Amino acid sequence: MGVRLQKFSYRFAEQIFNSKLALKNEMENVILKSCSDLSVLTRPNFNKILEENFVSCGWQSQAAVFPDEVHAYARLDFLKDRVGVEVQFGHASFIGIDLLKFQISSYSNLDNIDFGVYICTTKNLQNHLTSKYNLKWDGSLTFEKVINYLPHIKSAIQVPIYVIGVDI
Repeated sequence: MGVRLQKFSYRFAEQIFNSKLALKNEMENVILKSCSDLSVLTRPNFNKILEENFVSCGWQSQAAVFPDEVHAYARLDFLKDRVGVEVQFGHASFIGIDLLKFQISSYSNLDNIDFGVYICTTKNLQNHLTSKYNLKWDGSLTFEKVINYLPHIKSAIQVPIYVIGVDI
């Protein structure tokens, strides 16, 4: 059973990402490489593996959203070539904060990203990891929740977002 990626384009993010096709392919390869051993994909370990693989490809880890240290707590998980990335394997309640970081990074005077990429897992993968490997994924945000949530906040989140769901 192989890992595959589900994708959802919000506000034409895929078309924009296709203009950076090498970067898009690099990201997809990093995600797939990080899933080579499903048995170790606890939520914290999956984050750690992704971080190692993104950083090894030259992505900046924990990029500040604001330029000053006063707001240093607001960070994007990864940043490269004006593409901001958030990885969310935690509780669904974090979705608003994550999406707001994309909005802030894209608009106002910051203008640090052209679009955001939101990486999460599908319900199908979470069920597989729980049933086959007894890993705890209960309560985690899912790809399905994100794509259902985005249309409801279209007036607040105007930055394009490419949602990737790690699936099986």
